[in-house]
Amino acid sequence: MDNKHNTFLKVIKDVRCLPTIPGTIVKILSLVGDNKTSFKEISKLISSDQTLSARILRLANSPFYGFPGQVATISTAMVMLGTKTIKGLVLTSMIFEMIDKNSLGLWEHALGTATAANIISKHLKVAKAEETATAALLHDIGRVILKTKLGDQYENLLSGVKNKEISLKEAEREVLEVDHAEIGGWAARAWGLPETLCEPIACHHDVEKSGTYRTETAVIHVADILIRTSGFGNTGNYFIPPIHPEAWNILDLSAPLIEEITETLEHKLVEVAAFSQEIQSAENPHS
Repeated sequence: MDNKHNTFLKVIKDVRCLPTIPGTIVKILSLVGDNKTSFKEISKLISSDQTLSARILRLANSPFYGFPGQVATISTAMVMLGTKTIKGLVLTSMIFEMIDKNSLGLWEHALGTATAANIISKHLKVAKAEETATAALLHDIGRVILKTKLGDQYENLLSGVKNKEISLKEAEREVLEVDHAEIGGWAARAWGLPETLCEPIACHHDVEKSGTYRTETAVIHVADILIRTSGFGNTGNYFIPPIHPEAWNILDLSAPLIEEITETLEHKLVEVAAFSQEIQSAENPHS
């Protein structure tokens, strides 16, 4: 087990073993990170890749950003969502491509969590709701990396979760000594994403470990649990913990407020389900 464990850690920790980012996306991430680059230059580069620009426009018009039918061009998306959100969406586009057809439940969970995060942010008047929704979209990127790199071994770990009645995070730490949230944080930082996305991704199960972006982390933590409770999507995580006390305190939550958010979310998830089908159909027109 020690040898297997060491092999797992070596594979996961080696940044060179992270999923390869296509050249166009590397250029876009670099341009977005350069304050001297104009919106026009970034828009032109994104628009040069038809598949990427189509995905970003679909995501920008999705239910969780609240601008349905209003974003017709990449330049408009950048103005309405901001460059940090666009940077996250560029990477989200790549992640969708990495997710195989058997993992679409995980993609739907991400969509649902982004929607819930946006609703919570608006109810609580949290600043930068769009960035928080993007972090929510990416919160389980560590799961995608584990599945990509460990294959059937990770599937076996998921089976163990169901049999042992423990959380996925606990199972991961038992076998790997790291969990998908921590791995997601490594990846996000290695890819040069802003800390407003990295910290909530890394700490969404351990709100007490967050620092500068405690509010955003707490929002994503609560959103994740509400979506898992709703049964929307499928993470393979059969154990649903209660909302962390730290999140209750940070967001000043109350039972009536959670009920109000949940009611709004239930109606919104109908739109998200339709959006999920739409984006899958667009990606696989002959399936």
